Amino acid sequence: MTNPLLSDWTTPFKIAPFNKIGDADFAPAFDVALAEHQAEVTAIADNPEAPTFSNTVEALEAAGVALDKVLSVFFSVAGADSNPEREALQRDFSPKLAAHSAEISSNKALFDRIATVWGARDELDLTEEQQRVLMLTHRGFVRGGAALDGAEEARMKDIKSRLAVLGTEFTQNLLADEREWFMPLTEQDLEGLPNFVVDAMRAAGEEKGADGPVVTLSRSVIVPFLQFSPRRDLREIAFAAWAARGANGGKTDNRAIAAETLALREERAKLLGYDSFSDFKLETEMAKTPEAVRALLMAVWEPAKARAEADGAVLTDMMHGDGINGDLEPWDWRYYAEKRRKAEHDLDEAALKPYLQLERMIEASFACATRLFGLTFKELDVPLYHADCRAWEVTRDGSHVAVFIGDYFARGGKRSGAWCSAMRGQAKFPEVQGPVVINVCNFAKGDPALLSYDDARTLFHEFGHALHQMLSNVTYESVSGTSVARDFVELPSQLYEHWLEVPEVLAEFATHAETGEAMPQDMLEKVLGAANFDQGFATVEYVASALVDLAFHDGAAPADPMAKQAEVLAELGMPRAITMRHATPQFAHVFAGDGYSSGYYSYMWSEVMDADAFEAFEEAGSPFDAATAKALETHILSTGGTVEADALYERFRGRLPGVEALLKGRGLAA
Repeated sequence: MTNPLLSDWTTPFKIAPFNKIGDADFAPAFDVALAEHQAEVTAIADNPEAPTFSNTVEALEAAGVALDKVLSVFFSVAGADSNPEREALQRDFSPKLAAHSAEISSNKALFDRIATVWGARDELDLTEEQQRVLMLTHRGFVRGGAALDGAEEARMKDIKSRLAVLGTEFTQNLLADEREWFMPLTEQDLEGLPNFVVDAMRAAGEEKGADGPVVTLSRSVIVPFLQFSPRRDLREIAFAAWAARGANGGKTDNRAIAAETLALREERAKLLGYDSFSDFKLETEMAKTPEAVRALLMAVWEPAKARAEADGAVLTDMMHGDGINGDLEPWDWRYYAEKRRKAEHDLDEAALKPYLQLERMIEASFACATRLFGLTFKELDVPLYHADCRAWEVTRDGSHVAVFIGDYFARGGKRSGAWCSAMRGQAKFPEVQGPVVINVCNFAKGDPALLSYDDARTLFHEFGHALHQMLSNVTYESVSGTSVARDFVELPSQLYEHWLEVPEVLAEFATHAETGEAMPQDMLEKVLGAANFDQGFATVEYVASALVDLAFHDGAAPADPMAKQAEVLAELGMPRAITMRHATPQFAHVFAGDGYSSGYYSYMWSEVMDADAFEAFEEAGSPFDAATAKALETHILSTGGTVEADALYERFRGRLPGVEALLKGRGLAA
């Protein structure tokens, strides 16, 4: 019987045939596809013909199709619908993939061919995109250790393999801690909680097989609980469990993994001739240097900290007014901030939430894409990996553009957070392929499912990433979609969040779940007026995380990351009632893989641009100005990584932005 992962997919738009794929198919398909890719790479390296762009660089681009198919399916389900079998496979695949990658990057014959083509680049009649692909290929091999020999080369292979294992262990430990802890509640414990929070906790209890409602460590459950529960004792217990993820001792403790990861990253950078891992990592980003990153973060830190401290004093007075003496604690902040928001802005999230139906917010995100880029969305009836998933065909002017998949609800087997990935990237070489793009979120289930305003913003954020993938229009997949500098990749996603705050969008799509009526004008004004509420808190918890990440990688790796974390926070004067958004043992952005290592700052780097980019629409007189939308697609969304990020932004805006628009957007300007 043919393995469905290795067969030609005859499904609509060649979507993976999930109804035919079982966990037992992954390992044999992986082994076959890995061997096939190895053979393809060997054939390129051993080609007796003189190296050319076509027979070397393009040949590498065309290799590995079967492996990409297998891995795109596997990692999609492993992250969003994990089980013990998939976790075991992930532990098995990760070191093999790292070894495979290291074999390729250390293939001397292959690197010699690439270097020959690179050396002759000025005599070759290459397009701008081909020049870019050649540069990135050559640079990637050099940064991967292709120029190393002997013991250094062998050590680099070992480091890469070990880092892959550690990243997988970190992720699975965190998921285990999040999955296994929950706090049962009595009916009495529910007093004072809005119905939507109670409904979410009852649904969580059903999923856990508990006899009644529970608090879990899913952000979509625990944050509303901390926000609304009047039971300070229960808030403290829940917050302590949330803060302890990855640091509970025993087999799921991530602290030693973090320390070893940092040491190996430093060693890897030193092998390649860099002073620190930050110097290595930031070389290819817009920021370029650790100094530039620190300058941006500190420019935001001081006004954010001042705002947070002023806000903390107000919240402390409110708490003392409730007869609770002592200091404001981290499990108190969200509760009193919510009470303050209700008092100052007359904005009650329990009253707001029925207007933010998941279904209507999905429609809103699609409608904005229709008005901006002419895209239309038609729901598809195709088998997917979980019953919660949905799919749409995306077209423009009657032509197929992409398939978009949405997986919106929290569940025990899904890692926390929200993300976008391409199960198939856009490309024209070696054959035209339309992208298959997935957004994964962790919203609480309900009938209907209701979102917080932050949830709705997350939905728009991830759909901004999806648009970057779907509107890509390049030749080579290696530079398509979101294959851009890490501190540029968040620009399209953060920019798209702005359309949620466009009054006419909320007026049309923020309709009440029971009555169907549009959000009242006074509530709409309160929502927009409160958009910057508690920005001191939000900015401090984020910037503190980014500065700790930078400190971990800019210099000698700390033997004790927790001590280094404490040292950095003490130097910053971190407000005692605010914690890092991601403390070290939970910092999956940084430790689950290399993606955001020494790069967590990139959200803020991108925010400097997104605030300025939305001003381009405002200056044009409309958030849906056709000419500005066309320029955005032409210069940023369709171009992938074919041009340096700063050049792309300058083509769109005519200049690079300063930090002022960000401070203004967050309400932190002096």
